[in-house]
Formats: sequence, structure tokens, C-alpha cells
Amino acid sequence: MSGSGDWYRWEGDDLVVAVRVQPRAGRDRIDGPHGGRLKVRITAPPVDGKANAHLVRFLAKTFGVAKGAVAVEAGATGRDKRLRIHGPKTLPAEAAIGPK
Repeated sequence: MSGSGDWYRWEGDDLVVAVRVQPRAGRDRIDGPHGGRLKVRITAPPVDGKANAHLVRFLAKTFGVAKGAVAVEAGATGRDKRLRIHGPKTLPAEAAIGPK
């Protein structure tokens, strides 16, 4: 991905992020950039779409947007995903994402 980081880019008001998800973690958290992706730990298991739904809720809360503003664009069945966050209100420090 192009932009200030190799794992994210801005497309207008949208932030497109390459994410590596670790399900069944002890707590929800963003670890930061790792290996060309943003590493995110979530407590949900990778069963029946629960991890994706939990990831969307967690990132929506973290970036200060509604759940509908976060979409999984690629990688719905794997740990490596591409997400689009429409109009993020906050940029968490641990994500190390620069402004538009």
C-alpha cells in the first residue's frame, strides 16, 4: 500500500488499512505496525464470522466512527485483511497513522 506507511493509505476521507488479526487474544488491542501490516489482537474466536464482526466493532470504537463506516474489503476468511474506515475521527497513537 502506498502512503506514509506501507500498510495504509488515504483515499480522500477513507483510510484503507492492511491488518493482521490475532483472534482469541487476552484482550482487544492494536499492537502497531508489524511486517507490513497493522497487528490487531481481538478476543473473539475465528468462528462463523464472529472475529470479523468483533474486529469491525473494535476498530469503529477505536477510530471514533459508526460500525457501518468500517468495511472488510479483502481477506474475510483469513488473518490478513484489508479494511476501509470512512472518515476516522481519531487516529490511535499505537496505530502510528499519519494525517491525510
